[in-house]
Amino acid sequence: MRFTKMHGLGNDYLYVFGEVPKGIAPLCVRLSDRHFGAGADGMIYISRSDVADFRMRIFNADGSEGKMCGNGIRCVGKYVYEKGYTDKRQITVETLSGVKTLTLDLDGNRVHAVTVDMGTAEVKRRKTLKTELGAFRCIPVSVGNPHAVLFVENVESVPLSEIGPQIERNKAFLDRVNAEFVQVLSPQMLRMRVWERGSGITMACGTGACASAAAAVAVGLCRADQPITVRLDGGDLQVVVSNDFRILLTGPAEFVYEGETIEC
Repeated sequence: MRFTKMHGLGNDYLYVFGEVPKGIAPLCVRLSDRHFGAGADGMIYISRSDVADFRMRIFNADGSEGKMCGNGIRCVGKYVYEKGYTDKRQITVETLSGVKTLTLDLDGNRVHAVTVDMGTAEVKRRKTLKTELGAFRCIPVSVGNPHAVLFVENVESVPLSEIGPQIERNKAFLDRVNAEFVQVLSPQMLRMRVWERGSGITMACGTGACASAAAAVAVGLCRADQPITVRLDGGDLQVVVSNDFRILLTGPAEFVYEGETIEC
């Protein structure tokens, strides 16, 4: 099986063009291991679609299937264009959270950046999460997958590896949740760190950046219809949240290497 390793701001996946094989969960766990495998936050399979240009299926490092990945889908855009599967500058991708539209920013024949229409975010009322480490106030947000956004004074001091699992598996969320810890640097800039369900600490999370920006707009910390820079451990993403909470996400996508495994 041939695969391509790609990343969006360090949020890395192994990409395969083809249908998802049987036994994907243990295969994904083995290949995602950073010591005994290729090392990744999971695997993404790309195939043709009956309702869009392409279909994307995402599997986290623990083998569970995800609905949507903002960094992953940008890499899909770069993958299909630069590998010759399409010559369109605007493509549609079927995901478990609906069909998403991608606009490719080209530099010559290379994809420099990708803008994704993420659809409309659903921002819910604040809730208190009771954990073994204490109580935490969060804003639940859905952008096709579930997020818990927690605003903090100093995101660098958050013990992410301790609090993250407590939030992810909190009984308030039936299907687990992604946890974003966010510090407001200005009305145009957020600093975010993330614990992703099924993958743990990652360097970036595109849907998490969208959820954080939507939550910030909802409570008046950032402005609607203005570009918001979300600074993650792996770099910056640009998010625009409209007045009706429709979201555009823009960021880079990069190839790392081509690989092959003989143990499937």
